[in-house]
Amino acid sequence: MKEGIHPNYREVCFQDLSNGFKFVTRSCANTKETIKMEDGRELPLFKLDTSSESHPFYTGTQKSVDNMGGRVERFRNRYAKTAK
Repeated sequence: MKEGIHPNYREVCFQDLSNGFKFVTRSCANTKETIKMEDGRELPLFKLDTSSESHPFYTGTQKSVDNMGGRVERFRNRYAKTAK
């Protein structure tokens, strides 16, 4: 490979700030912090606001707009008359 043109592709620890969930994957994300893992490795740390462990879509806590008091049905009823 040609030197100096490729990004620094290495193992990086991603940490969800909302619940502390951590996972390690390979990435070229720039980081300034490091973290000491349970197995003794010291890896670059990339902090996330949300991950699959805390996002409402993946955890099943997402609310559907159709189930929120019939708002969609009221909207359709109100504006269906003007569309005709």
